[in-house]
Amino acid sequence: MTKEKTQLKEFVEAVSVLQWVMSFLFLGVACIVLMVYLMFTSLWPLPTLYFMWLVMDWQTPERGGRRTTFVRKWSVWEHFRDFFPIKLVKTVELNPNKNYVFGSHPHGIMSAGAFACFSTEACGFAEMFPGVRASLAILAGLFRIPLFRDYLMSAGLYPVSKPSLAHLLSKKGKGNAVVIVVGGAAESLASSPGVNTVVMKQRKGFVRIALEFGADLVPVYSFGENELFQQVILSEGTLGRRLQDLFKKIMGFAPCLFVGERFGVIPYRTPVTTVVGSPISVPKCVTPTEEEVDHYHRLYMEALTKLFHEHKVSCGLSESHKLEII
Repeated sequence: MTKEKTQLKEFVEAVSVLQWVMSFLFLGVACIVLMVYLMFTSLWPLPTLYFMWLVMDWQTPERGGRRTTFVRKWSVWEHFRDFFPIKLVKTVELNPNKNYVFGSHPHGIMSAGAFACFSTEACGFAEMFPGVRASLAILAGLFRIPLFRDYLMSAGLYPVSKPSLAHLLSKKGKGNAVVIVVGGAAESLASSPGVNTVVMKQRKGFVRIALEFGADLVPVYSFGENELFQQVILSEGTLGRRLQDLFKKIMGFAPCLFVGERFGVIPYRTPVTTVVGSPISVPKCVTPTEEEVDHYHRLYMEALTKLFHEHKVSCGLSESHKLEII
């Protein structure tokens, strides 16, 4: 039987999720404001020294970062996991003597499933896949924000840039699993309850990376991710949608118009099940041809579709649900 949660436990879970949402939305901006403010106070030597150090440390995010087990094992992430709850499901063993590129779908509004499973130890990835080290890659621009970049690196987050991915797949030995949320900002704009749409037909960079370094491709689907927030979907061609697309083009992420269950920002308590599929064996091709990229991209889309249909019913969807790939 499922143990009923106490009011205190539910409160702690809600606070844990709230701090994550606030960090996602505002911590970067707060760090910039703080540093600028300190420059005009008697404490100006502190940001000055930090910026001097920042210049010397600028390339660290793309050279392996500063991952710390302490941050990844914070108990706050366990309460964060329990709020929804979020569960990680293994379908096959992964060989720790190989490297992998995980494609994570869908993006949703904030990729809660990918964060909990691959950027914290709350869901037991290390125990489930011994010898394999998950590294979640996110928007590279976030690592240019003072202080915020250090927090991101401590959680084992990395820029989704070519130098960063190349370092993780070539300089860190074997047993590395680079996790890329393939659909990105474009997919977040399609996130809505009841919708299972992934943006991938023209997203082939992750396949090219896998080929260049001989890393096996692994499809991952987080069932329930799109149910966490309600979103106002603006139609293509409207002024609002054009402004969203313009902002996405300039900033790299999309300003979604979403609302949660409580206070507008706390998501719905909906289970999220992140299923890790079977790896697709990929040969090493230093300079892959377009035909090779297209071939493995097609195999990946077929594997993702198969994964979705094999697990949709056990993860709360009806047999009639379809996966739309755009």
